[in-house]
Amino acid sequence: MGRGGKAENGTRKLGVFSVEEVTSHNKADDKWLIINGNIYDITTWAKKHPGGAKVISHYAGEDATDAWVAFHKDREFVQKYMKALQIGVVKEYKPSPVIQDFRELRETVEKSGWMKINPVFFLCQFLSLVAMEVSAAATMYYYGTDWLPYMAAVLLYSTCQAQAGWTQHDYGHLSVFKSNKLNHWAHNLVIGFIKGASSHWWNFRHNQHHCKPNILKKDPDIEINYLFLLGDYLPVSWGRKKKGVMPYNFQHNYFFLLGPPLLLPIYFHLENFYFVFKRKDWWDLMWTTLFFMKLSWVYSPLLGHWGTFWFYMLVRMVESHWFVWVTQMSHLPNEVEHDKKLDWVHLQLATTSNAEPSTFNDWFTGHLNYQIEHHLFPTMPRHNYAKVMPLVKSLCKKHGVTYRCKTLYRSFADIYWSLKKSGKLWYDAYHE
Repeated sequence: MGRGGKAENGTRKLGVFSVEEVTSHNKADDKWLIINGNIYDITTWAKKHPGGAKVISHYAGEDATDAWVAFHKDREFVQKYMKALQIGVVKEYKPSPVIQDFRELRETVEKSGWMKINPVFFLCQFLSLVAMEVSAAATMYYYGTDWLPYMAAVLLYSTCQAQAGWTQHDYGHLSVFKSNKLNHWAHNLVIGFIKGASSHWWNFRHNQHHCKPNILKKDPDIEINYLFLLGDYLPVSWGRKKKGVMPYNFQHNYFFLLGPPLLLPIYFHLENFYFVFKRKDWWDLMWTTLFFMKLSWVYSPLLGHWGTFWFYMLVRMVESHWFVWVTQMSHLPNEVEHDKKLDWVHLQLATTSNAEPSTFNDWFTGHLNYQIEHHLFPTMPRHNYAKVMPLVKSLCKKHGVTYRCKTLYRSFADIYWSLKKSGKLWYDAYHE
């Protein structure tokens, strides 16, 4: 059936299409998607999408309802602009039983007030960042720059930076303030002025990750084939094609040299500046410049310019270990594949796992030990993950979906073992 046209009274006539017909519209120059049974042609508009063209394009030809709901807090406002893009409706639209139950769970979450924040939690979180940053500098100003106060300052500032990473994550997901503008401003303040990184760079990467976690060519977090091969499919595919320049059968060992120590100090700096200058993002560059001006103003009188540089790099290296182990424990050991067009629940549960809740684990990981709940409800304030966790477990049990929750130690160890397994798969396939 053709696209919608004009009815006699001047209103647009919407077409009626099957899900199979929508599925075929997943090309670069032909993109349709489904939201709540309505069909939208986003071919041209994708380039104007505030969240980026890639995020929305990753769902071309699919039912994007649950992803759309997950990412948009202001859905009534957004729907007004979507009307012009609608070209039809789905014939006999009926989500799967697991998705129907998940959408009912979403309603329960919203009615229970679990999408609302506890202002005291986030205020204390922010003030703790300020306290740690001030304490790091005060330690050396008061006690001098001998190795003991120096290392104490490194640990304090590294902890500040790691926790600021979890805090900027909250603002980046619009999960603190009701106003998106306030969230964006706070995000710039934390990731830019406190951490020295680009908010737009983070959003560009992280929204794609949430949209299609662990999906090859769609999740930028796993595009590291030049160093590591992940999952089961890619190592075998590359091995048979004799691709790759690294000895991947040893990747579980050189991970300790190239992964945690270098990701933040080297790679993230290069990618940040490349992103900012390529896009001429002078706003983000201003925030980053203010961060380095602050760093120099505070520490150069104590350590000199080169001393400040090496102090900063040491802080980043310590933080990088913290960041890598926490962020990779929930995804890297899980399924890494091409897009199988799974529904929202099956996709998130196949590619994420939790670490057991505890006071320390919650603080240490910034509540990313509740990675499953976070991925299902990315705009939920993190202090509410524990409330929805039992309901998510019940949903999974009812529909036979695997819900993985491990100890923190096991979560870390599985990074190593999954790299070792993938490396062996590559080696065996390479030498077939």
